[in-house]
Amino acid sequence: MRRADRLFLLIHALRGRRSALTAQRLAETLEVSLRTVYRDVADLQRSGVPIEGEAGVGYMLRKGSDIPPLMFTPGELEALVVGTRFVRAFGGVRLGREAAAALLKIEAVLPPELRERSQRTRIFAPEVERMENSGLIDELHAAVTASRVLRLDYRDNDSRITQREIEPLCLAFWGGSWTLGAWCRLRCDFRNFRPDRIVAYVPTGEVFVEDAERGLDAYLRAVSSPRTEP
Repeated sequence: MRRADRLFLLIHALRGRRSALTAQRLAETLEVSLRTVYRDVADLQRSGVPIEGEAGVGYMLRKGSDIPPLMFTPGELEALVVGTRFVRAFGGVRLGREAAAALLKIEAVLPPELRERSQRTRIFAPEVERMENSGLIDELHAAVTASRVLRLDYRDNDSRITQREIEPLCLAFWGGSWTLGAWCRLRCDFRNFRPDRIVAYVPTGEVFVEDAERGLDAYLRAVSSPRTEP
C-alpha cells in the first residue's frame, strides 16, 4: 500500500469516533507494524491534523473537530462519477479497478447530500465484452510504460498479416476504438496501430530509449498532419 493511501485510511479510521482507537488496532487494520503507525500519526500531527492520544492509550480526532470534507460542486462530482464509469468501461481492467477504488475514497469523505448525488447521475457506460476488458489494453499500457519493444503480427486494411517490430509510445481512445501510437522499425516512421488488428504480439526483451526524433513529443508533432495507414 502506498504511504499516501495508508495515511488517508488512518485518518478515515479515526473520523467520527467517540472513543480512542489503539495503535495495535490501527496496525491490524492497515496491515503494518506498530512502529509505522506511531510514525504516521506523528507525521500527521506535525502537518496539522488534529489527532490526540498517545502510545498505549489510543488515538482519536480532537473533540469538536474533524477533517473538512472534500469540497466538490454537484457538477464536479458528477463529472468524477461519469469519468470513473467510462474508465471502467473502456480503460482496461487495471485502470478500471483503480478508478473504482479512487471513487470509493472520494465518496468516503463527502457530505451525505453529495454522496447521494454521486449515486443519482444518469450517464452510464455499460461494461460490455470488449477487447479492453480482456486485458489487452492493460498489457499494451504496461509495454508503453516500461518502454518495451514489441513484435507484432498485424492485419492491415486488406487483411494481410505483416510482422512489425515497434516502440510503443502511447494509447489513445477515440470514442469507439483505441489506437497504439508507436515508432515502427519496419517503416522507419511513426504509425498508429489498432489493437483489434493485432493478431499476436510478444515482447522482444529489449527496452528502448526515447530520443528527440522518435519519442513521444516527436510522435505528437507528426500525427498532427495526415498519416498513411500502417
